Amino acid sequence: MRLGFDSKIMEKVVSAESLSLRYGSFTAVNQVSLEIQQGDCFGLLGPNGAGKSTFIRLLYGARLRDEGSLFVLGKDPEVSPRELKKKLGVVPQENCLDDNLTVEENLRIFGAYHGLYGEAFRARVIELLRFMSLEAKSTARVKQLSGGMQRRLTFVRALLHRPEFLILDEPTTGLDPAVRQLLWEKVHELNREGVTILLTTHYMEEAQKLCRNVAIMNEGRIASEGRPTELIEKHVPGFVAIFDRKSLGDKVSETELKKRSDLSYTLEPIQILLRASNLETLMGLAKEWGSEPLMIRPSNLEDVFLKIAGKDLDKYA
Repeated sequence: MRLGFDSKIMEKVVSAESLSLRYGSFTAVNQVSLEIQQGDCFGLLGPNGAGKSTFIRLLYGARLRDEGSLFVLGKDPEVSPRELKKKLGVVPQENCLDDNLTVEENLRIFGAYHGLYGEAFRARVIELLRFMSLEAKSTARVKQLSGGMQRRLTFVRALLHRPEFLILDEPTTGLDPAVRQLLWEKVHELNREGVTILLTTHYMEEAQKLCRNVAIMNEGRIASEGRPTELIEKHVPGFVAIFDRKSLGDKVSETELKKRSDLSYTLEPIQILLRASNLETLMGLAKEWGSEPLMIRPSNLEDVFLKIAGKDLDKYA
C-alpha cells in the first residue's frame, strides 16, 4: 500500500527508488533511483527518447508508475496530486498559452486554478512581469509577442503561486543567445532565493553553467550522476583539439590514429577532433603535423554526454 506522506524524506525534494514505467513491451523509465536535495539546481540530461520527459510526468502525477517508490516534497504524486501541484511550478516544452488572450488574461486564468485573486495577486503579476522584463506587454495579446517573450511569459505563469519546486523542461530551446542568457540569470536568481530546480536541456553549456548536480539518462536508466566537474574528470579527463582537415592534407591517416591508445578521435568532413588526457600530447601532434589547431579546449560536459550516450569521439569515425 502506498502512503501519501513520509516525514523522513521531507528534506529531499525528490526521492525516487527503483522507479519504472512501461508502455507495453517498451520500458521508458527503467529502475531509476534518484534524489534531489532541497535548494539544488539539478540537471537531467540525455538524448531524445532517454526517458527524461516521462520521468518528469511521473513527478507531478501525469503518469502512474509500474514499480518503485516516489516522493516529491514528501508526498506521493499518485496519492496527493492536488496538494503537490500547489507547490510545483512547471515550464513545459510547449508554452501552451492562449494566443487570442492578453498577457494579463492568460495569467488571471492560471491564477484562478490556484485560487489567486485580488490586490495581492495583481501585485504578484506586476512583480513577475517586471522580473521577466515583460511589464510593457501586460495588455498585449500573446500572438503579438515574440517567441522569446512567450517563453518568458511561461516562466511568469509557473511562478505565480510561489512554487517550492520548479521544473524546467528544455526551457531555452530555440531561443536566441540574448534571451537564453536572460533566462539563465533568472534561473540563477530563483535558485539563490531557495527555489529547488530540476532542469532538462540539450544544451550542455546550459547544464554546466546552471546545475550543481546532473544525472545523465540513457535508454531509461541513470547512466551517471554527480557534479559536472566530477563527471568530466571521471569520464573524459583532459583536452580536445580541433584541426582543419584540408590544411592537414594527407599528413594524418585514420589507420595511424587507430594505433594511438592515448587518443580518441572524430573524423568530420572538414575537421578532426582529438581528445587526450594531457595537453602535451595534443601539442606534440600539432608540432609533428606542422599544423596549428583551430582550437584547444578542456573537455566539457558535452564530451561526457557523447561518451555516455554511445557517441564518443572514437565512435564517429
